[in-house]
Amino acid sequence: MLFETQLCLLCGGEAEEEESWSSLFSWAKDYCFCKNCMGRLARIDGETCRICGRAFTENEQKFRVGDLCGDCDRWEQDDTWSGLISANVSLYSYNDFLKDIIARFKYRGDYMLAKAFGDEARAAIKKLKPDVITPIPLSPERLYERGFNQAEAILEQTGFKWNLLLSRVHGEKQSKKSRSERIHVPQVFKLAQLGDLDGCRILLVDDIYTTGSTLRHAAKLLREAGAGDISSFTIARG
Repeated sequence: MLFETQLCLLCGGEAEEEESWSSLFSWAKDYCFCKNCMGRLARIDGETCRICGRAFTENEQKFRVGDLCGDCDRWEQDDTWSGLISANVSLYSYNDFLKDIIARFKYRGDYMLAKAFGDEARAAIKKLKPDVITPIPLSPERLYERGFNQAEAILEQTGFKWNLLLSRVHGEKQSKKSRSERIHVPQVFKLAQLGDLDGCRILLVDDIYTTGSTLRHAAKLLREAGAGDISSFTIARG
């Protein structure tokens, strides 16, 4: 086997691995992940919540209700929100390491980090087989602050075509709101374009799934416009 020295996308250090490893994680032509960073990412596997994809860790088992986590069970008991999201797929749990990575990506403009998850995102989205893919939008004010939409950046790395179905009303950052405030916030989206969505399988894409409020608000509006099954994909599950 040949050895090549590449740069780790996450820490910037050298990631010297065999050629087979590089091809397995070929998320950018001249970049990959080093073993140390790969070990610090908490991939979601094993049993997960049927709807949101949260891993049923030992701690989460205490709040489990059948095949749902406690959060999704509460959502599904509310007639306003029940059945809006059929399934969410997330790649990794939102641990401290990934939290720092996404902060670099989203708030510090490290756009290159979108490449780190491109191939994994592509594979996950392909399995979901959506008719239409749409990113969760930023408000014009937030887009101006950051310079790019992190959900769009992820999609650009997948190579899939997508449509901007929604626009967003400017408001306080979700990260500054409590769980209750996120859940009870009024509708923050409006349709960006009118089109025939009747029965379409739509995939929402964002960077993080936390309470599920953002995705459900988006799904509610699309369902009212005639969409069929609505699922979501995120890099992280908080």
